[in-house]
Amino acid sequence: MSEPTIQEPSIQEEKPSSFSVFYACMRCGTRVSQSELTRLPEIKCICGFRVFTKVRPPVVKTVKAY
Repeated sequence: MSEPTIQEPSIQEEKPSSFSVFYACMRCGTRVSQSELTRLPEIKCICGFRVFTKVRPPVVKTVKAY
């Protein structure tokens, strides 16, 4: 008789997407991705500060006025 195979649960790896959101600490400026913040039990920087700002892309959008 053949032994039953045991399947290990697959771990989904994070795929880098083109729309990744980064946050920067207001005190020390450490950049943290959104996925790293969701893994932590509380939203806090390594320096202990709890205030983050969203890092915006350097692209400037121009909107034509009518």
